[in-house]
Amino acid sequence: MADNNPTPDRTEVEFLSGPHSRLKEFGFVLRTAKEFIRGFQKLHFVGPCITVFGSARFKEDHRYYQLAREVGAALGEMGFTVMTGGGPGIMEAANRGAHEVGATSIGCNIILPHEQYPNPYLDLMIEFDYFFVRKFMLIKYSLGFVVMPGGFGTLDELFEAVTLMQTGKIRNFPVVVIGKEYFAEIMAAAEKMVGEGTISPSDMDRFLVTDSIPEAMDYLRKNVVKRFGLKQQLFIPKRP
Repeated sequence: MADNNPTPDRTEVEFLSGPHSRLKEFGFVLRTAKEFIRGFQKLHFVGPCITVFGSARFKEDHRYYQLAREVGAALGEMGFTVMTGGGPGIMEAANRGAHEVGATSIGCNIILPHEQYPNPYLDLMIEFDYFFVRKFMLIKYSLGFVVMPGGFGTLDELFEAVTLMQTGKIRNFPVVVIGKEYFAEIMAAAEKMVGEGTISPSDMDRFLVTDSIPEAMDYLRKNVVKRFGLKQQLFIPKRP
């Protein structure tokens, strides 16, 4: 039976397996520093970004793909640069929606042996070897997140953003979760955490859960435009 699990880069696998020689670990630091610097150079002038997360596995005929395409278009119509992980599925759909309305579309792709290939709707694509560098860039250069149905990676990105807000590492960072039915059990688990006292009731206010694209866009408009004092007429989307 074929192994469906992607085999990560051997350098990262070896690094995470435990302590190594100081020289080898210093070499790993240099490689990641180079990737950080390349990311800074590529993304510094991309404009006001909203990042869309979601599964790479949805095909073009899936309802969540079509919903993500509408989300990308709506963000582009608002004047935002749309950034994703750069791969297929939800990511492709959001980039496609932005591309179709003439907005800037960016992908921060992770290099994997299987599944993750750059989608064809990107104005700028940057590839990363390391997940933690990529996640850092997506947060650093985003003014907010839109989280759509996805798997472990999507939940990781959602909860990392919420944890960074909870701990004060980032502030006033709007997160919209689209898909009430899909995320219902996740939200129920979060409510249980509130009941058990492991998170505060106010932590549930750190994100909006909705099925409505207009409600999602209004939430981002109020929290992003007001937060940064942006004037939307100054970043009108490009038209073909």
